[in-house]
Amino acid sequence: MKLPGTAAIFTLTLLAVGSYSSAADKIVYGADDRVEYYEVPERFREAADATVSLWDKRAANLDQASGKYTISTSTFGEAYNLCPEVRFREQPIGAFCSGTLVGEDLVLTAGHCIDSESKCKSTAFVFGYAITAPGEKARTQIDFGDVYYCSKIIKRQWQSSVETVNGKPQSTVFGPDFALIQLSRKVPDRKPMPINREGRIKKGDRVFMTGHPAGMPFKLSSYGTVVQEVNTDSAFFVTNLDSFGGNSGGAIFNSATGLIEGILVRGDAESFIPSFEGCNIYNVRPQYAGFGVSINKLDPVLAEIPPTPAEAAVAAGLVSDLEALRKEDFSTQATVNFDF
Repeated sequence: MKLPGTAAIFTLTLLAVGSYSSAADKIVYGADDRVEYYEVPERFREAADATVSLWDKRAANLDQASGKYTISTSTFGEAYNLCPEVRFREQPIGAFCSGTLVGEDLVLTAGHCIDSESKCKSTAFVFGYAITAPGEKARTQIDFGDVYYCSKIIKRQWQSSVETVNGKPQSTVFGPDFALIQLSRKVPDRKPMPINREGRIKKGDRVFMTGHPAGMPFKLSSYGTVVQEVNTDSAFFVTNLDSFGGNSGGAIFNSATGLIEGILVRGDAESFIPSFEGCNIYNVRPQYAGFGVSINKLDPVLAEIPPTPAEAAVAAGLVSDLEALRKEDFSTQATVNFDF
């Protein structure tokens, strides 16, 4: 028998106000390849600019005199008792999820990040939370024009079922996990990201991710791969991207085409493990070991997202800003070179 349930395994998110334990559900595979906004290669800069952080609106305070918001944060290392050598331990945290601009006023994120209209109305969508130059600190003073609120949920799903034997739960079967949000106003000067509407992603394809791991300033994780055969009947595919709880809802892009293939919704294991010194370090697994990171496919929501000009141009066979990528050789033998 199947019972309807709530997807509670590995889908915890980081709240700006409250417990920080919920970020600890995703891990690092191999070398930690996450980089700051200022290190992002030019070809991925538009994807970085389209990335938005989700905050409890009580954490975004507007100063009427300056016209800027101050976002309330804590320190990563202090919140998780991290050891001195842990990367990014000194950075601020506070965002509880990530999202991506996919229309002039549309943000795509995970369904478990925005689980109701009331949650949507209590969320601030903040662009530009990033470290923009070497040696600088993250921006916690945010321009008025970079903070948005929810107008309504266009479409949302977050489903799972629990397999039981003799009345005892045995396993969880996860269904779709996405939310498409209409913002309070249109977003100027940031380009909505195009989506792969044909599917066809397969094992071995290279992918990258943008988002806010553990609620930190923007990070790009670029050395990901689809690590399992993609089941056409499944709502998900699996990668080995380095991710943390605040990455939930962030877009996963095809490294070859620059198109969005899905959104991150579920991780592998606890993010941190205790060291002999009594502090915590990252949980690091080999590059191709573990259960992997689950990426929600976008089929159920595609009809609600209008094609971007780039998508329309490609569909019409016209010159587009994706033309150079389409002409490159990204066969299974080709290697994408990320030089930072």
